Amino acid sequence: MNRDDFPMLNHDIVYFDNSATSLKPVSVIEKMNDYYRNYSANAHRGDYDLSFKVDQEYENTRELVKEFINAKCLEEVVFTSGTTEGLNMIVNGFFANLLEKGDEVLITTSEHASNVLPWFKLVETLGIEVNYIPLDKNYYVTMDNVKKAITNKTKVISLAGITNVIGDKRPIKEITKYAHDNNIFVVVDGAQMVPHIKVDVQDLDIDFLAFSGHKMLGPTGIGVLYGKLELLEHLEPINLGGGMNESFDSPEEVYLKPLPIRLEAGTQNIAGVIGLSEAIKYLNNIGMDNIIKREHDLRNYLIDKLLKIKYIDIINLESDSGIVAFNVNNVFSQDVAYYLNKYNICVRAGSHCAKILKSAVGITNSVRVSLYFYNTFEEIDNLVELLSNYDKIVSEMI
Repeated sequence: MNRDDFPMLNHDIVYFDNSATSLKPVSVIEKMNDYYRNYSANAHRGDYDLSFKVDQEYENTRELVKEFINAKCLEEVVFTSGTTEGLNMIVNGFFANLLEKGDEVLITTSEHASNVLPWFKLVETLGIEVNYIPLDKNYYVTMDNVKKAITNKTKVISLAGITNVIGDKRPIKEITKYAHDNNIFVVVDGAQMVPHIKVDVQDLDIDFLAFSGHKMLGPTGIGVLYGKLELLEHLEPINLGGGMNESFDSPEEVYLKPLPIRLEAGTQNIAGVIGLSEAIKYLNNIGMDNIIKREHDLRNYLIDKLLKIKYIDIINLESDSGIVAFNVNNVFSQDVAYYLNKYNICVRAGSHCAKILKSAVGITNSVRVSLYFYNTFEEIDNLVELLSNYDKIVSEMI
């Protein structure tokens, strides 16, 4: 990896908000520009060379995604606008047609809104129950707590593979094994997982997975829904329109195309799909194992530095990812973020779309530093130096 590959890093900033979105390498930007400049036709529509070129690039990306997550076949890879759309498709297109009143879905209080609100909607419309797997003292999910939470009503366990505030890596393989032994489906929010660790959906035996391109060096507005083929066959499209149908002569005679096209209605984010291919190639060239090691080294370095500052409270001292959430005593998290922004350091402050986590940690807001492989130890030193002067924070935060 060369930091010069990322134009944003030439803007004299320290970017520590990678859980929100990642920076884009030149190769991704140029690939998208090439599409817009040289073969900007639609996909799966035209009978001419430019359109064939688009089809080829579009489906090549699907092949790359398949290999990246080790799906069994191309039909298991569906392009979406992002993790949020993917999770909504899973909930509203599959489980809304399967679950019944009184059925239970298990989540945790540390889930992102996108893995909470769609299930809450089914509570309202179907009368299902949403309950929570307890978190341990480090706010982790343990297999013991998963087993204790499961009841004879449990039909689905829906969890982030890695959470966006605590940054804990869930034992997904063990969960799916136990869940499937008890006829329970497993849905995984992969937004924070797929960009940072190697994900093998067959080894993990995941039923459904959703993730976003923009958190893994790719463009915004593009994501992936993975599902086991036998399950996707029963996922009803929540979008109907052009491209996904064979014919529709009358309400009684509507015929849809095979997977995955029938779940990709309308003109897709073609440039986003094509850009995602370069993002995957970039990650593959670095190697996911190298990314994991780099992030762990950076996080350990940051934690070691922050522990020496007595007025900083680290919320997730133990974590398996590059996410560090903390607060400065008696200073509102957004004020800390504004203070750091004066020195061109970009962090996230607030509830981070995990608004029910406060019931577990007792804290509504926090400052979040989320690291990626292009961050440096020198950048961490800059952050720590600014956080090491309490009087300076208080005097400059407004």
